[in-house]
Amino acid sequence: MIIAAAHWALSLALYMSMLLALSYAARRKYFAPMAVGCVFVLAFTLSFAFSFALYQWKNVPSAQGEIQKLGEDGLILSNTLNRSETAVILLKGMSDPSGPRVTAIPDRPLTFHESTANAGINLPPVPFGDDTPWFLKSLIIDIKLSEEQLQKHFEEGFLSFFIYSGAMIFLLSSLGFAIKFSVWPLANLFIGMLVFRGILAVETFFNTAEMQELFGAFLKGMMPASLAVPSIFFGFGLLVHLFSVLIFISRRREDDD
Repeated sequence: MIIAAAHWALSLALYMSMLLALSYAARRKYFAPMAVGCVFVLAFTLSFAFSFALYQWKNVPSAQGEIQKLGEDGLILSNTLNRSETAVILLKGMSDPSGPRVTAIPDRPLTFHESTANAGINLPPVPFGDDTPWFLKSLIIDIKLSEEQLQKHFEEGFLSFFIYSGAMIFLLSSLGFAIKFSVWPLANLFIGMLVFRGILAVETFFNTAEMQELFGAFLKGMMPASLAVPSIFFGFGLLVHLFSVLIFISRRREDDD
């Protein structure tokens, strides 16, 4: 569980560190090519180092310990974050989760049932609720899928990890223009968060099975389908970097005139 949580945090930390580093560099008005190069090298090095550490940690045998039961007789299943949630009391605990139970529905008396077969209401064996807003759920899901892609490419080898993560970091490093959109640093930070959220959603969309099949059919004989997403990331990042350079040159000419 700790390793899975660390993998999830790695993808989140990669996006957040890139955003904060670019925001700091823009606010301090550092030389853009140097800032982008440093951010790229540091982000890739740290992501590879942590991926390597987590991969090796997974091979360490876990300590043998006594397996604890989830709950004894009278186990109460409910969502403690929502007081209006239906609660179920398993009279025989997890030893017989489909056995006798007492159902507590808000504004109704307690109901006893011999088993789930004659409960009379549609309740799952473990009725946990979740009131998390959808935009947070989608963010968590996309971060999880992004982490799975990083882990997958790391297990395939250094070259695969370098191509995928390097292209993604290169694309993120090119989005510094979004953090210079206005003269208010806090507003720029929020704009950068929205842009990075969009890139995360696009990454999830491109890595779906349907899009991979589409890329494979379109690029048949040209390149492997696994290189389609890194190529798109690198190409778009390169265009944004060239656009930023052209804007910088045009502003310098205007200042000289």
